[in-house]
Amino acid sequence: MDDITLAGKVAIVTGSGRGLGLAYAKALAAAGASVVVNDVDRATVDAAVAEVKNSVGVTAAVGDAESADSLVRAAVDAFGRLDVLVTNAGILRDRVLWKMTDDDFDEVVRVHLRGTFTCARAAAIRMREQGEGGRIILISSPAGQRGNFGQTNYAAAKAGIAAMARTWAMELARAEITVNAVVPVAATAMTRTIPAFAPLIEESERTGEPLPAWVRRDEGLGSVDDVTGLVVFLASDAARDITGQAIGVGGDRLALWAHPQEKTVAFRDGGWSASAIAAGWASGIGQELEGYGIPAPKPPAA
Repeated sequence: MDDITLAGKVAIVTGSGRGLGLAYAKALAAAGASVVVNDVDRATVDAAVAEVKNSVGVTAAVGDAESADSLVRAAVDAFGRLDVLVTNAGILRDRVLWKMTDDDFDEVVRVHLRGTFTCARAAAIRMREQGEGGRIILISSPAGQRGNFGQTNYAAAKAGIAAMARTWAMELARAEITVNAVVPVAATAMTRTIPAFAPLIEESERTGEPLPAWVRRDEGLGSVDDVTGLVVFLASDAARDITGQAIGVGGDRLALWAHPQEKTVAFRDGGWSASAIAAGWASGIGQELEGYGIPAPKPPAA
Protein backbone atom coordinates (compact mmCIF):
# COMPACT_ATOMS: atom_id res chain seq x y z
CA MET A 1 0.00 0.00 0.00
CA ASP A 2 3.04 2.30 0.09
CA ASP A 3 2.22 3.76 -3.33
CA ILE A 4 -1.46 4.32 -2.46
CA THR A 5 -1.98 7.65 -0.72
CA LEU A 6 -5.09 9.11 0.86
CA ALA A 7 -3.38 12.36 1.78
CA GLY A 8 -5.90 15.18 2.04
CA LYS A 9 -8.89 12.83 2.18
CA VAL A 10 -11.34 12.62 5.06
CA ALA A 11 -13.04 9.36 6.01
CA ILE A 12 -15.78 8.21 8.37
CA VAL A 13 -15.70 4.62 9.64
CA THR A 14 -18.77 3.54 11.58
CA GLY A 15 -18.39 0.94 14.30
CA SER A 16 -14.65 1.59 14.44
CA GLY A 17 -14.02 1.24 18.14
CA ARG A 18 -12.67 -2.29 17.86
CA GLY A 19 -12.24 -5.27 15.54
CA LEU A 20 -12.48 -4.77 11.80
CA GLY A 21 -13.72 -1.20 12.08
CA LEU A 22 -10.71 -0.13 14.13
CA ALA A 23 -8.41 -1.89 11.67
CA TYR A 24 -10.04 -0.01 8.76
CA ALA A 25 -9.68 3.32 10.56
CA LYS A 26 -6.02 2.75 11.40
CA ALA A 27 -5.21 1.65 7.84
CA LEU A 28 -6.95 4.67 6.30
CA ALA A 29 -5.08 6.98 8.68
CA ALA A 30 -1.77 5.24 7.93
CA ALA A 31 -2.39 5.95 4.24
CA GLY A 32 -2.79 9.64 5.01
CA ALA A 33 -6.51 10.16 5.59
CA SER A 34 -8.06 12.09 8.45
CA VAL A 35 -10.63 9.86 10.15
CA VAL A 36 -13.84 10.11 12.15
CA VAL A 37 -14.08 7.05 14.38
CA ASN A 38 -17.38 5.93 15.86
CA ASP A 39 -18.79 3.55 18.44
CA VAL A 40 -21.68 3.38 20.89
CA ASP A 41 -19.42 3.54 23.96
CA ARG A 42 -17.56 6.74 24.86
CA ALA A 43 -14.58 4.98 26.46
CA THR A 44 -14.19 2.77 23.39
CA VAL A 45 -14.29 5.81 21.12
CA ASP A 46 -11.68 7.62 23.22
CA ALA A 47 -9.40 4.58 23.12
CA ALA A 48 -9.77 4.34 19.34
CA VAL A 49 -8.97 8.03 18.86
CA ALA A 50 -5.78 7.47 20.85
CA GLU A 51 -4.80 4.69 18.41
CA VAL A 52 -5.84 6.32 15.13
CA LYS A 53 -3.66 9.26 14.19
CA ASN A 54 -5.32 12.48 13.00
CA SER A 55 -8.77 11.38 14.13
CA VAL A 56 -11.79 12.61 16.04
CA GLY A 57 -14.47 10.51 17.67
CA VAL A 58 -18.27 10.44 17.65
CA THR A 59 -20.16 8.40 20.23
CA ALA A 60 -23.45 7.37 18.63
CA ALA A 61 -25.48 4.34 17.66
CA VAL A 62 -26.03 4.30 13.91
CA GLY A 63 -29.53 3.79 12.57
CA ASP A 64 -31.25 7.15 12.80
CA ALA A 65 -30.74 10.25 10.69
CA GLU A 66 -29.47 12.30 13.63
CA SER A 67 -26.53 9.96 14.22
CA ALA A 68 -25.66 9.92 10.52
CA ASP A 69 -25.79 13.71 10.33
CA SER A 70 -23.59 14.01 13.43
CA LEU A 71 -20.91 11.86 11.81
CA VAL A 72 -20.84 13.96 8.65
CA ARG A 73 -20.91 17.16 10.67
CA ALA A 74 -17.95 15.96 12.75
CA ALA A 75 -15.94 15.29 9.58
CA VAL A 76 -16.69 18.71 8.13
CA ASP A 77 -16.18 20.61 11.40
CA ALA A 78 -12.85 18.90 12.16
CA PHE A 79 -11.39 18.49 8.70
CA GLY A 80 -13.44 20.63 6.29
CA ARG A 81 -14.81 17.94 3.99
CA LEU A 82 -15.82 14.30 3.50
CA ASP A 83 -14.38 11.96 0.87
CA VAL A 84 -14.84 8.41 2.16
CA LEU A 85 -17.49 6.56 4.14
CA VAL A 86 -17.02 3.00 5.43
CA THR A 87 -20.23 1.56 6.93
CA ASN A 88 -18.90 -1.09 9.28
CA ALA A 89 -21.15 -0.84 12.37
CA GLY A 90 -22.98 -4.02 13.23
CA ILE A 91 -24.35 -6.30 15.93
CA LEU A 92 -25.40 -9.95 16.14
CA ARG A 93 -28.56 -11.48 17.59
CA ASP A 94 -28.21 -15.04 16.32
CA ARG A 95 -31.14 -17.44 16.71
CA VAL A 96 -32.88 -19.98 14.51
CA LEU A 97 -36.05 -18.77 12.81
CA TRP A 98 -38.54 -20.26 15.27
CA LYS A 99 -36.73 -18.73 18.25
CA MET A 100 -35.91 -15.32 16.78
CA THR A 101 -37.93 -12.52 18.33
CA ASP A 102 -39.16 -9.37 16.66
CA ASP A 103 -36.60 -7.40 18.66
CA ASP A 104 -33.79 -9.75 17.56
CA PHE A 105 -34.71 -9.07 13.95
CA ASP A 106 -35.37 -5.36 14.23
CA GLU A 107 -32.22 -4.51 16.19
CA VAL A 108 -29.90 -6.17 13.67
CA VAL A 109 -31.69 -4.71 10.66
CA ARG A 110 -31.70 -1.26 12.28
CA VAL A 111 -27.95 -1.20 12.84
CA HIS A 112 -26.75 -2.99 9.71
CA LEU A 113 -29.28 -2.10 7.03
CA ARG A 114 -30.90 1.10 8.22
CA GLY A 115 -27.59 2.31 9.65
CA THR A 116 -25.93 1.79 6.28
CA PHE A 117 -28.79 3.61 4.54
CA THR A 118 -28.88 6.66 6.82
CA CYS A 119 -25.10 7.09 6.90
CA ALA A 120 -24.75 6.64 3.14
CA ARG A 121 -27.56 9.11 2.50
CA ALA A 122 -25.95 11.75 4.71
CA ALA A 123 -22.55 11.14 3.13
CA ALA A 124 -23.93 11.25 -0.42
CA ILE A 125 -25.64 14.58 0.24
CA ARG A 126 -22.37 16.09 1.46
CA MET A 127 -20.26 14.58 -1.33
CA ARG A 128 -22.67 15.81 -3.99
CA GLU A 129 -22.59 19.30 -2.48
CA GLN A 130 -18.79 19.28 -2.63
CA GLY A 131 -18.94 18.25 -6.30
CA GLU A 132 -15.64 16.38 -6.23
CA GLY A 133 -16.82 12.76 -6.15
CA GLY A 134 -16.30 10.36 -3.28
CA ARG A 135 -16.08 6.77 -2.10
CA ILE A 136 -18.79 4.87 -0.23
CA ILE A 137 -17.62 1.46 0.96
CA LEU A 138 -20.31 -0.80 2.41
CA ILE A 139 -19.40 -3.81 4.53
CA SER A 140 -21.35 -6.94 3.61
CA SER A 141 -20.66 -10.57 4.59
CA PRO A 142 -20.48 -14.10 3.16
CA ALA A 143 -23.70 -14.70 5.10
CA GLY A 144 -25.37 -12.11 2.91
CA GLN A 145 -24.15 -13.88 -0.22
CA ARG A 146 -24.93 -17.48 0.79
CA GLY A 147 -27.05 -17.41 3.96
CA ASN A 148 -25.96 -18.84 7.31
CA PHE A 149 -27.66 -21.01 9.91
CA GLY A 150 -29.14 -18.97 12.74
CA GLN A 151 -28.62 -15.62 11.03
CA THR A 152 -31.92 -14.71 9.38
CA ASN A 153 -31.60 -11.09 10.47
CA TYR A 154 -27.88 -10.66 9.77
CA ALA A 155 -27.90 -12.49 6.41
CA ALA A 156 -30.92 -10.54 5.20
CA ALA A 157 -29.35 -7.22 6.21
CA LYS A 158 -26.01 -8.05 4.58
CA ALA A 159 -27.71 -9.19 1.38
CA GLY A 160 -29.62 -5.92 1.36
CA ILE A 161 -26.38 -4.00 1.76
CA ALA A 162 -24.95 -5.63 -1.37
CA ALA A 163 -28.15 -4.72 -3.23
CA MET A 164 -27.89 -1.13 -2.05
CA ALA A 165 -24.32 -0.95 -3.36
CA ARG A 166 -25.52 -1.89 -6.84
CA THR A 167 -28.41 0.57 -6.68
CA TRP A 168 -26.39 3.49 -5.35
CA ALA A 169 -23.62 2.85 -7.89
CA MET A 170 -26.17 3.77 -10.56
CA GLU A 171 -27.71 6.69 -8.70
CA LEU A 172 -24.39 8.32 -7.76
CA ALA A 173 -22.45 7.67 -10.95
CA ARG A 174 -22.98 11.16 -12.38
CA ALA A 175 -21.61 12.64 -9.16
CA GLU A 176 -18.49 10.45 -9.54
CA ILE A 177 -19.19 8.76 -6.22
CA THR A 178 -18.31 5.08 -6.30
CA VAL A 179 -20.15 2.56 -4.16
CA ASN A 180 -18.85 -0.95 -3.51
CA ALA A 181 -19.56 -3.73 -1.03
CA VAL A 182 -16.64 -5.40 0.73
CA VAL A 183 -17.17 -9.01 1.84
CA PRO A 184 -14.52 -9.53 4.54
CA VAL A 185 -13.58 -12.73 6.35
CA ALA A 186 -11.35 -12.35 9.40
CA ALA A 187 -10.88 -13.81 12.85
CA THR A 188 -13.06 -11.57 15.01
CA ALA A 189 -15.55 -11.91 17.83
CA MET A 190 -18.27 -11.92 15.19
CA THR A 191 -16.83 -14.68 12.97
CA ARG A 192 -16.15 -16.72 16.10
CA THR A 193 -19.93 -17.25 16.25
CA ILE A 194 -19.98 -18.92 12.82
CA PRO A 195 -19.82 -22.70 13.36
CA ALA A 196 -17.65 -23.24 10.27
CA PHE A 197 -14.90 -20.95 11.58
CA ALA A 198 -15.19 -21.04 15.37
CA PRO A 199 -12.99 -24.14 15.96
CA LEU A 200 -10.20 -22.77 13.76
CA ILE A 201 -10.17 -19.40 15.50
CA GLU A 202 -10.36 -20.95 18.97
CA GLU A 203 -7.44 -23.27 18.24
CA SER A 204 -5.33 -20.39 16.95
CA GLU A 205 -6.11 -18.35 20.06
CA ARG A 206 -5.39 -21.31 22.34
CA THR A 207 -2.00 -22.08 20.84
CA GLY A 208 -0.97 -18.56 19.88
CA GLU A 209 -0.10 -19.86 16.42
CA PRO A 210 -1.29 -18.13 13.24
CA LEU A 211 -4.07 -19.72 11.27
CA PRO A 212 -2.76 -22.52 9.02
CA ALA A 213 -1.70 -21.67 5.47
CA TRP A 214 -4.55 -23.75 4.00
CA VAL A 215 -7.06 -21.75 6.05
CA ARG A 216 -5.64 -18.46 4.83
CA ARG A 217 -5.65 -19.60 1.21
CA ASP A 218 -8.52 -22.05 0.74
CA GLU A 219 -10.95 -20.51 3.24
CA GLY A 220 -9.75 -16.92 2.90
CA LEU A 221 -9.63 -16.48 6.68
CA GLY A 222 -6.91 -14.44 8.33
CA SER A 223 -6.43 -11.49 10.67
CA VAL A 224 -8.27 -8.18 10.63
CA ASP A 225 -5.20 -6.55 9.10
CA ASP A 226 -5.47 -8.84 6.07
CA VAL A 227 -8.67 -7.14 4.94
CA THR A 228 -7.65 -3.50 5.25
CA GLY A 229 -5.73 -3.25 1.98
CA LEU A 230 -8.94 -3.60 -0.04
CA VAL A 231 -10.65 -0.81 1.90
CA VAL A 232 -7.68 1.54 1.44
CA PHE A 233 -7.56 0.69 -2.28
CA LEU A 234 -11.29 1.32 -2.80
CA ALA A 235 -10.97 4.63 -0.93
CA SER A 236 -8.18 5.79 -3.22
CA ASP A 237 -8.03 7.45 -6.62
CA ALA A 238 -6.71 4.16 -8.02
CA ALA A 239 -10.26 2.76 -7.68
CA ARG A 240 -12.06 5.68 -9.32
CA ASP A 241 -13.53 3.44 -12.05
CA ILE A 242 -14.65 0.59 -9.78
CA THR A 243 -18.25 0.76 -8.61
CA GLY A 244 -21.25 -1.48 -8.01
CA GLN A 245 -19.09 -4.47 -7.09
CA ALA A 246 -19.05 -6.97 -4.23
CA ILE A 247 -15.43 -7.86 -3.47
CA GLY A 248 -14.33 -10.48 -0.97
CA VAL A 249 -11.08 -10.42 0.96
CA GLY A 250 -9.52 -12.41 3.77
CA GLY A 251 -6.28 -14.20 4.53
CA ASP A 252 -4.46 -14.71 1.23
CA ARG A 253 -7.67 -14.56 -0.83
CA LEU A 254 -9.14 -11.74 -2.94
CA ALA A 255 -12.35 -12.50 -4.85
CA LEU A 256 -14.93 -10.79 -7.02
CA TRP A 257 -18.40 -12.08 -6.12
CA ALA A 258 -20.84 -12.74 -8.96
CA HIS A 259 -24.09 -10.85 -8.95
CA PRO A 260 -27.37 -12.80 -9.07
CA GLN A 261 -28.45 -13.59 -12.59
CA GLU A 262 -30.57 -16.13 -14.42
CA LYS A 263 -28.67 -19.40 -14.55
CA THR A 264 -30.95 -21.63 -16.63
CA VAL A 265 -34.03 -20.66 -18.63
CA ALA A 266 -36.78 -22.78 -20.16
CA PHE A 267 -39.67 -21.74 -22.41
CA ARG A 268 -43.12 -23.23 -22.98
CA ASP A 269 -45.74 -21.89 -25.35
CA GLY A 270 -48.76 -20.73 -23.38
CA GLY A 271 -46.88 -20.44 -20.09
CA TRP A 272 -46.18 -22.75 -17.18
CA SER A 273 -48.85 -24.54 -15.18
CA ALA A 274 -47.93 -26.26 -11.92
CA SER A 275 -48.16 -29.68 -13.58
CA ALA A 276 -46.00 -28.57 -16.52
CA ILE A 277 -43.34 -27.32 -14.11
CA ALA A 278 -43.46 -30.59 -12.16
CA ALA A 279 -43.18 -32.68 -15.33
CA GLY A 280 -40.20 -30.82 -16.71
CA TRP A 281 -38.37 -29.78 -13.57
CA ALA A 282 -35.88 -32.62 -13.16
CA SER A 283 -34.94 -32.67 -16.83
CA GLY A 284 -35.02 -28.89 -17.24
CA ILE A 285 -33.93 -26.01 -15.08
CA GLY A 286 -33.86 -28.17 -11.95
CA GLN A 287 -30.99 -30.38 -13.12
CA GLU A 288 -28.34 -28.40 -11.23
CA LEU A 289 -29.65 -26.49 -8.23
CA GLU A 290 -27.69 -23.77 -6.44
CA GLY A 291 -25.95 -24.36 -3.13
CA TYR A 292 -26.61 -22.38 0.02
CA GLY A 293 -24.96 -21.76 3.37
CA ILE A 294 -21.32 -21.08 4.19
CA PRO A 295 -19.43 -24.33 3.45
CA ALA A 296 -17.60 -25.97 6.32
CA PRO A 297 -13.78 -25.71 6.07
CA LYS A 298 -12.11 -28.67 4.38
CA PRO A 299 -8.65 -29.40 5.80
CA PRO A 300 -6.18 -30.84 3.28
CA ALA A 301 -5.78 -34.61 3.32
CA ALA A 302 -2.96 -35.78 5.56
